[in-house]
Amino acid sequence: MDAVVALVLSLCCLLLLSLWRQSSERAKLPPGPTPLPVLGNFLQIDVKDISQCLTNFSKIYGPVFTLYLGMQPTVVLHGYEAVKEALIDHGEEFAGRGSFPIFEKISKGLGIVFSNGNRWKEIRRFTLTTLRNLGMGKRNLEDRVQEEAQCLVEELRKTNGNCAPCNVICFTVFQNRFDYKDQNFLNLMEKLNDNVRILSSPWMQVCNNFPSLIDYCPGSHHTALKNIEYIRNYLLERIKEHQESLNVANPRDFIDYYLIKQKQASHNQQSEFTLENLATTVLDLFAAGTETTSTTLRYALLLLLKHPDVTAKVQEEIHRVVGRNRSPCMQDRSHMPYTDAMIHEVQRFISLIPINLPHAVTCDIKFRNYIIPKGTTVITSLTSVLNDSKEFPNPEIFDPGHFLDNNGNFKKSDYFVPFSTGKRICAGEGLARMELFLFLTTILQNFKLKSLVNTKDIDTTPLVNGFASVPPKFQLCFIPV
Repeated sequence: MDAVVALVLSLCCLLLLSLWRQSSERAKLPPGPTPLPVLGNFLQIDVKDISQCLTNFSKIYGPVFTLYLGMQPTVVLHGYEAVKEALIDHGEEFAGRGSFPIFEKISKGLGIVFSNGNRWKEIRRFTLTTLRNLGMGKRNLEDRVQEEAQCLVEELRKTNGNCAPCNVICFTVFQNRFDYKDQNFLNLMEKLNDNVRILSSPWMQVCNNFPSLIDYCPGSHHTALKNIEYIRNYLLERIKEHQESLNVANPRDFIDYYLIKQKQASHNQQSEFTLENLATTVLDLFAAGTETTSTTLRYALLLLLKHPDVTAKVQEEIHRVVGRNRSPCMQDRSHMPYTDAMIHEVQRFISLIPINLPHAVTCDIKFRNYIIPKGTTVITSLTSVLNDSKEFPNPEIFDPGHFLDNNGNFKKSDYFVPFSTGKRICAGEGLARMELFLFLTTILQNFKLKSLVNTKDIDTTPLVNGFASVPPKFQLCFIPV
């Protein structure tokens, strides 16, 4: 009996502490729905469509509001003005990486995506410099992407693979290209695809709100962690091979450049350039550089199937500008406004990472008359920017015209933020843009797309819409032109 009384008293104390903490914090934070003790606002959040849920809250509380995800307050920024003001106008203060428990368990604060402070600044600076040295935005990497696009076309003549983005990042990171039937390659692709689906599932949103579930409850998150461990072990083998064959005078790829940097910094005991950090950074580049572009390509093909009129206009422009006897190149893009607009519209329409990766404020900051304490997690709704009806009339409709002016010329937009914006903008944006343009134009130069069902029956609704928007499975025929 005494144990039961003690348990009840402990629970009451926990509830009272939670209520006291919430009431004192909420006084200075932006407004938001009243949280429950311990659970916070979790029961008011639709984990199947968080983006729409945030939009609904913004209609009540405005563009800046607070949600309690479990016991921790999270500030949500909704709409272009709020997101721009935070990530660009106050970029340094909002440059921290916010809480994302499942990824924290994977990265342990290392790498480029989920690190913070000086570690993040050093690794990001090195990564951007090295990617430029390896040709990001330059002709030699463009040649590599063009070659991979031709390999993809040849594979599509025989089957229906979508491994090309993975091969490009593999070549950049550890100078390796796989045959599309290589079992190691297929295993890596399968585990990456599986993880995006798992990490975007409603269960994963529950785990991220209540991190103790990750360690103590069964569920698909354990599969995701095993998949990551499999990929990490594979990458560690590649790193070991590089250590054994390293030629300091002739770096071949990202791993070589990093190992050289590590040797140069070996006298500094505080150096961030450790082997553990290398493994996590390579994992970040491998996962982000493969799955995001691959998913966007799959979604693009689905939308082109759904809208054959758009496909016909793109193919007409490709055949007029490029012809049939040479490969598309990046110089062609400026002469292909409709194709450029179509690719931008795909990225806008699908809103691949709907609520962005979480940010955090690096110091106490006064933002729109509210005080946001240092370390507070900040969610920036990219979907709310990409779906702004003032900038993109009828945003729920797939229409390349959103990026064309009245004369049919390509029209840039500050609201185009699929890669995020500010200090934490995607480091691989340049490579991703190149891949999307060259892969899609090369495919459409060589094939007509044929749906196996009536276009009216094609559903473009995301299969899951949590961490990422994952397209539903579909079948199509690639008919050689």
